[in-house]
Amino acid sequence: MSGFVLEGLYHIAIRTFDLDATVAFYKGILGMRDAERPPFGYPGSWLATESGDIIVHLYGGKQGLAEDGTQLYGTGAIDHVSLFCRGFHDIVERLEAAGTVWKEFDVPNTSLWQVFVYDPSGVMLELTFDENVDAIKPREIPEHRRYIAGTSFFAR
Repeated sequence: MSGFVLEGLYHIAIRTFDLDATVAFYKGILGMRDAERPPFGYPGSWLATESGDIIVHLYGGKQGLAEDGTQLYGTGAIDHVSLFCRGFHDIVERLEAAGTVWKEFDVPNTSLWQVFVYDPSGVMLELTFDENVDAIKPREIPEHRRYIAGTSFFAR
């Protein structure tokens, strides 16, 4: 390949029917922060990680709905969005305190541990942790917490 180089994922854009609840989820549960957003002329929010990387763009208002005005849920053909994280025990406490349903998975033959959770618009997020960084002790995952690929646990 000559001059083209794919350097990474720039951001994800989510159309949401409930901008306030979605911003509250990403900021309150995931610890993201507001980032400067150009004046597009419709409601929305740009959210950044602790390091300042703007990785989530939210579209609200009419732009957050389907063309026929109905509310959109889920990720369509994309199953989930994976975010690399630190602080496994902290996120589990936050999810529990918020009463949020979540699942987890230990990736076989790796040091990766995953937490699966849905945002208010039904977008499934995979929060990926390195067991070596987060000192996650190997343990049996309770049946009600076990993530099974391709199985939805989203409830509106």
